[in-house]
Amino acid sequence: MKVDASTPAVVTGGASGLGQATAQALAAAGVKVAIFDVNEARGAEVAQAIGGLFCRVDINSEESVIEGFAKARAAHGQERILVHCAMTSRRGKTLAFDKASGSLKRLSTTDYEAGVQGVLVASYRLASLSAEGMATLAPLEDGERGSITLTASVAAQDGQIGQVIYASAKAGVNGLVLPMARDFSDIGIRVNSIMPGIFATPLMMGATPQVLNSLSASVPFPKRLGKPEEFASLAMELARNSYFNGQCIRLDGAIRMAPR
Repeated sequence: MKVDASTPAVVTGGASGLGQATAQALAAAGVKVAIFDVNEARGAEVAQAIGGLFCRVDINSEESVIEGFAKARAAHGQERILVHCAMTSRRGKTLAFDKASGSLKRLSTTDYEAGVQGVLVASYRLASLSAEGMATLAPLEDGERGSITLTASVAAQDGQIGQVIYASAKAGVNGLVLPMARDFSDIGIRVNSIMPGIFATPLMMGATPQVLNSLSASVPFPKRLGKPEEFASLAMELARNSYFNGQCIRLDGAIRMAPR
């Protein structure tokens, strides 16, 4: 698919990190980009810098997402590209020793459900609502109408201790990809996911130098954290290359996460 001003895009989590880098890369190619995020100050700043549109969207709210799409489409037209980077989650071991009580404490079903809502359910929400709009577009070459890229994680395959919520929810994101791509095959909408490894996002860069050095050393090659621009580069290729469909792609420097 040609990626330019004729292919409007929505990027969730575009106020920082992987989403920001992706929004910047799309805008550099001439795409009209709408950023969905809850960080109003930062989101508006990034949108202004790239000549895009900021929409305050809570990915856990159906109403908020629908309103965000309506605002973006009113300004830029129906998106042909969705890159979904935003998420909310929780963590904790399934069973953990509680020093205060001297007993095992179970991770609550409520916590598990909340984490899955912010990763897996939100991914379904964004992808399905975007596809519903894309289906109304005139087809391009090969009958293509749009491209959806979801963000999973290497944790989907290498879940660590304390990541039972995050890892299983991200595995679920990968589980959406092929059946959703098949569901959309007669409409001409592609679905893929990226599984980033350890990336130099603002959240990660808040760690101590000792931790960052240890993480960098754990990557086989290159021995550093991933750059958000590298995630954006792959997201751009997934949008451009119409033969990418139904794929879950690791982007991780060949790392395989240890149990802890």
